[in-house]
Amino acid sequence: MPDRRAGSRRFLVAVVALVVLASSLTVVGLLRLVRTEPTAAAGRFDPDVVRTVAAPAVTTVPPPTVSDPPAPELLNVPGSKLRRGVARPVAAPATVADVKGATIGLYSTPGQPEADDSFTNPTWEGLPLVFLVQQRQGDWLEVQLNTRPNQTTAWVRAADVNLRQVTHRIVVSLAARSMTVYDGQTPVMEAPVAIGTSSTPTPRGNYYIDGAVRTPDPSGVYGPFQLSVAAFSEVLMSFGTGVGQIAMHGTNAPSLIGDAVSNGCLRMKNADITRLANTVEIGTPVQIA
Repeated sequence: MPDRRAGSRRFLVAVVALVVLASSLTVVGLLRLVRTEPTAAAGRFDPDVVRTVAAPAVTTVPPPTVSDPPAPELLNVPGSKLRRGVARPVAAPATVADVKGATIGLYSTPGQPEADDSFTNPTWEGLPLVFLVQQRQGDWLEVQLNTRPNQTTAWVRAADVNLRQVTHRIVVSLAARSMTVYDGQTPVMEAPVAIGTSSTPTPRGNYYIDGAVRTPDPSGVYGPFQLSVAAFSEVLMSFGTGVGQIAMHGTNAPSLIGDAVSNGCLRMKNADITRLANTVEIGTPVQIA
């Protein structure tokens, strides 16, 4: 009798183990079946200052949910009720949010009944307001903002934006003083850059292109184009008539390309910035390391 009871117990344990294994395989299979591949959509430059393109299409596919969890800690934003997250790298293709209305509410957490802050559209420079999507939770999007502190994220209602996807990303190596553009995983452009000095360094982090303009003097100090990066000098709170935001732009001193000579911006040869302006879209992720 003891041997028979022991055998029965071993049989029951084996049956339970098989049931658990079968359930796990079923869940994995379902996850693979429902996985949605993102589709690329057209991007947008300001048609008056860079080039004429079609208006961005509203994607019918929700942006992919980023596997990285939200930042575990929310930080206070000076002068605002908003408590911000911190941007993380995004997977390609990236999802970009073009703001629809004249204002958009910003929320510290998804599902809040009242906004903690708001942005106006267009920006103070007259450019369309654009965010880089970090993740989606139902009807809410966590987006990276083009504001101080650098890499700030907040939540917006998905209904307040149009979504599109971009396949390009820009990687800047401060040590190598070079910039590489990728389309998916394929490098499609590489160029040397001048970077910030030791006293006005180029800020490191995860950013995105939030605007593009053709300069009034293509032979001037900024060359023919400026691509605005959603990053701000950690030293200069203002510069000229601006707010200390950095950009990728051309130059009238190409011999300085490759040196640490700027106030934080990334200078490029005029031919390279022209090619870049006609390659990437507004919303393209920029990693500076």
